[in-house]
Amino acid sequence: MAFVQFSKVSIAFGDRDILNEVSLNLSAGTKAALAGANGAGKTTLMKIIAGEIKPDSGDRAIQKGCRISYLPQSGIVHRGSTLREEAETAYKNILLLIAKMDELGRELEKTSEESSETEGRTRLLIEEHHKLQEEIEKSGYYNREAVIYRVLTGLGFSPSDLNRQTGEFSGGWQMRIALAKVLLENPDIMLLDEPTNYLDIEARTWLESWLGNYTGGFLLVSHDRFFLDTTVREVYEVFRADLKRYVGNYTSYEKTREMELEGIIKRYKAQQEEIEKTEALINRFRYKKSKAAFAQDLIKRLDRMERIEIPENLKRINITFPPPPHSGRVALNLEGIGRSYGQRQVISGLDLDLDSGEKLLVAGPNGAGKSTLLRIIAGEDRDYNGSIKYGSGISVGYFSQDAAENLTGNITVEQYIEADAPTHLIPKVRAMLGAFLFRGDDIYKPLTVLSGGEKSRLAMLKMLTKPINLLVLDEPMNHLDIQSKDILLDCLLNFKGTVIFVSHDRDFMEALSTKTLELSYESDKRDHRLFYGNYAYYLDRIAREANIEGEQPLPPPIPLTFLSREQEKSRQAAVKRLERREAEILKSMQDLEAEKQRLEGELALPEVYSSGVKTRAIKIELGKIAFDLEAKSKEWEAAADELQSVNGQS
Repeated sequence: MAFVQFSKVSIAFGDRDILNEVSLNLSAGTKAALAGANGAGKTTLMKIIAGEIKPDSGDRAIQKGCRISYLPQSGIVHRGSTLREEAETAYKNILLLIAKMDELGRELEKTSEESSETEGRTRLLIEEHHKLQEEIEKSGYYNREAVIYRVLTGLGFSPSDLNRQTGEFSGGWQMRIALAKVLLENPDIMLLDEPTNYLDIEARTWLESWLGNYTGGFLLVSHDRFFLDTTVREVYEVFRADLKRYVGNYTSYEKTREMELEGIIKRYKAQQEEIEKTEALINRFRYKKSKAAFAQDLIKRLDRMERIEIPENLKRINITFPPPPHSGRVALNLEGIGRSYGQRQVISGLDLDLDSGEKLLVAGPNGAGKSTLLRIIAGEDRDYNGSIKYGSGISVGYFSQDAAENLTGNITVEQYIEADAPTHLIPKVRAMLGAFLFRGDDIYKPLTVLSGGEKSRLAMLKMLTKPINLLVLDEPMNHLDIQSKDILLDCLLNFKGTVIFVSHDRDFMEALSTKTLELSYESDKRDHRLFYGNYAYYLDRIAREANIEGEQPLPPPIPLTFLSREQEKSRQAAVKRLERREAEILKSMQDLEAEKQRLEGELALPEVYSSGVKTRAIKIELGKIAFDLEAKSKEWEAAADELQSVNGQS
């Protein structure tokens, strides 16, 4: 089994230890995540494993022939070839094997069987040639066209993209190309640093499936909890230059770490009390000659004390944002919304009524028009058909990845947030910045030097400090770590206003959404449906619908013009059976209608419609009833058709 081992590996940048005598063993069966706070050393460790950085000390052992592929977070650009040609370069190691096999073939042609020495040499060449041939066939090289197509389309590329020049693709798609090449290389061990950053929900789901079937080992960094729980079986955490292994998925690691954290916090508080008391004694006695030696002993004790630290990525930060201004019951009304780009129709005939306080997820495949719809609702795109009516008192805040491009200037991060923040939030600005990953000296950075991810986080925070009651969010979770995502989710769950959002983070989608608007298209036809439930309910509905559609229809009855007595008795029995079935279905439909009326009546009660929790619960139940009624209606139609057919046999 292929493996890579590190023993007592250390590396420091200046006077700061990044890794201190850490040990790690990765094998072909490893399915692991690498966790830790931003700046803890995760990327550094990956680069050491990949051989891109040499550690200051320690031993590195790699089994002969073990192939390692590394995907960095960003920075890869492809040019000068088509997408298909670039994907082909993933097989360069196989081309080397083919060249070596060809060379062996030429040597075999030159050998002579005249002497025993030559005969032995020939046998060795044949064996080596055969081994290379088996390795090449096992690699799937001769089936590479199909594999390349499957990987590229799985990651979201369309078939027409295969012949496009790679230089035409944007930064996010460039990283998808890089990820595709790593997967196609099919190495013994993959190192994936934030592979989900640029993937939508469909591509993430596909990658989950790919990694589930992958026979090699992998170590990955990701801020998508659902993705990690689905793919990994162990977690390594980098903390204070040390590396610790936890068995289980990411949620299991978090639970274990939370219990450890409780103990750390207790010891931290006790240590802080001890430090405070010791410093008080030092200040009391350090200037008294009779106690000077005692004070010096206390100072030395403090210097020798190993300070307890709470892991930054596991700290719980509670922050609050301004309450939204009061608005009417209705937040938004859309009628006949349509949007085209030239001949290409993106949205067509979309109607939507949304009550205040709802959290609406807009779902659908790439190209369905999700971001376009959000821009229209936010007022960023006015070139559309139809009408939009905002409810009384509605004020809109819009966030997209493009918003970050407008952040320029020499004011600092802290000054930028403080500039328009309400007075009562000024003392909390640093805590809020910390929650959005601006920690330490980061708050003094001028806007001009910020990266794209930092600008996105800052734009999101700026919007949340304003008094707004309709948030329109396009991919708000990008560039946030898991802790920051949890903080943002808590804020939005407690937000009393309305949220309309697009996301590819499944945990976030399920936890926040109360309704799901599905945008879809088939060929040039655009469609939309509103589901009265969160994303998990929506997925369940889609799965149930797929099962119903997949059922085989009943075979048509055999026409009988002349029936014997036995056949007539059989027909009458079938009629009675179908009549009972029809009556049972109708009774079920009546019961569902009655329950629907009862729930709709409850929605009108003040104690219900004034409670968002109760309202959401009832609306989810109404959604389920609507689905069951639709299914029962189809069942009744089938039974009625069959009954009519059987009656027609007489």
